[in-house]
Amino acid sequence: MDFNFTPEQEAFRKEVKEFLAKEIPPEFEAGVGGHVESEADWKFARSITKKLSQMGWLNIAWPEEYGGKDAHMFSVIINEEFNYRGAPGLDFGGIGMLAPALMAHGNEEQKKEHLGRIARGEVIWCQGWSEPGAGSDLPGMTTKAVEDGDSYVINGQKVWTSLAHHADWCFLLAKTDPNIEPKHKGITFFLVDFKTPGITINPLITMANEHCFSEVFYDNVRVPKKNIVGKINGGFKVAMTAAGFERSGIYRIARALGNVDKLIEFAKQPLPGGHIIGKDPYVRQRLANLYIEGRIARILAYRVAWLQTLGQQPEWEASIARVHGSEFQQHVGEIGAEIMGLYGTLFKESKWGNEKYSIARESLLGIGATIAAGTSEVQRNAIAMRGFGMPKSY
Repeated sequence: MDFNFTPEQEAFRKEVKEFLAKEIPPEFEAGVGGHVESEADWKFARSITKKLSQMGWLNIAWPEEYGGKDAHMFSVIINEEFNYRGAPGLDFGGIGMLAPALMAHGNEEQKKEHLGRIARGEVIWCQGWSEPGAGSDLPGMTTKAVEDGDSYVINGQKVWTSLAHHADWCFLLAKTDPNIEPKHKGITFFLVDFKTPGITINPLITMANEHCFSEVFYDNVRVPKKNIVGKINGGFKVAMTAAGFERSGIYRIARALGNVDKLIEFAKQPLPGGHIIGKDPYVRQRLANLYIEGRIARILAYRVAWLQTLGQQPEWEASIARVHGSEFQQHVGEIGAEIMGLYGTLFKESKWGNEKYSIARESLLGIGATIAAGTSEVQRNAIAMRGFGMPKSY
């Protein structure tokens, strides 16, 4: 692996930075993955998505046959710079997860119907996988799909569905054969139009008082058989393709690295009374450790993208990046709150909050970083079994 970016890639990074400086107001800051709360910010985020599409940046990592440039490292640069800056507009559900799964497992009709609309930023996709009793243990899901003529009728509940309240479509996993063993072989991958009757969306508010997630109920939702990706009872394989592209996680690493840089600057500034916490050896050691941990996390994410440039679909390698990156994100929130003291508990909007160096949001959301998209424990098991060839545990 070459750890250096090519001159062409470095020139592109400069171009991305110039775009961000021009298009994103200095005071604007989105959350991890570009999350925004208000309707006005959402409209602004969608306008950025359309601009990225027009420039060919949104799907730049796609193969040329599907309208991309097969430029995985360019995609990494976009994701890294956008999230370091806290900019909105990137599409993870459709571009980063569903599209690779459709390219690998979808039929020509599905590709023709959906890939172009995703690349143009016209459709919002959400992910319907986790359930109240089946998050990391996806094969334990209870949402069922029963065959009825030329359709399947779906009943069940999904939770932690990101962007469900904005979504047009959902890529959903459901049990089509609850009796087959092992359990993951009875799962099918569906494309569900959210205009279909029987879908109810309720908000789930995070500890940071944000509506990132929703719970979604499916009551007799009829999905045509043509909307099955891959084989019936073969959806778990499709899902693993999609998940591999999510788990490299350069977006969370870049955002956390940006917060480390802010913490370093905070440690240099005199507090009221003139005290500079950066003089404390303990603070210096903690910040140095975060800086080192973040650089390692970034290289692991780069490796996933590099493997993709070789035509591979990283699975356990993506899990390595996922574990290290999410735990780094969590450490930044924990150590940042510790270093900032009482300032670390305040949001920017607070009367006494620090507008430039607030870490409260990140420390709260970081708690769930090692749970979302597969817990660290599950990821380590995947590394052991798929990477090392070890047998299943008891």
